[in-house]
Amino acid sequence: MKLRIISGLAAAALAVALAGCTTPAAEEPVDGGTSTATEAPDNEATETDAGSPEGDVLLMTADSDLGEIVVDGEGMVVYMFDNDTQGGDASTCEGECANNWPAVTADSDDPAVEGVTGEIGTITGVDGEPQVTLNGWPLYYFAGDAAAGDINGQGVNDVWWVLSPAGEKIGG
Repeated sequence: MKLRIISGLAAAALAVALAGCTTPAAEEPVDGGTSTATEAPDNEATETDAGSPEGDVLLMTADSDLGEIVVDGEGMVVYMFDNDTQGGDASTCEGECANNWPAVTADSDDPAVEGVTGEIGTITGVDGEPQVTLNGWPLYYFAGDAAAGDINGQGVNDVWWVLSPAGEKIGG
């Protein structure tokens, strides 16, 4: 019995450590860092007419248990952060948050997308690189996502969310 409690506490501590975001705003409840992740191992990135994703496409769409979502060109899920200001010119995810939620960056101010209908832009990220935005939301990866299609960051601390191709938050 004690081993089960200790294992549960260790798992909760790991989830809190991986969440690594700055303190959520007062009106946003913290759920102890646990994720409401949805298993979606069968996510498949949308393909071009040639049958494979474009090599230079930064963002595209994928089908998931949450519906159609935005992923990068390799199929890794991207997230938005409720603590950011939509349409703002800076990310609020700094320090440990930025380590656990790395920014989606681009080589240019006009990254290529496929199937994404929301407005794409960039801001200057915390590391000085162009950080990609979708409908004004800065985009991030989650360090807890190991493979294409993982959605382990969905709902973490009730502030991290995947986006629809139109750039609308899914969940929350």
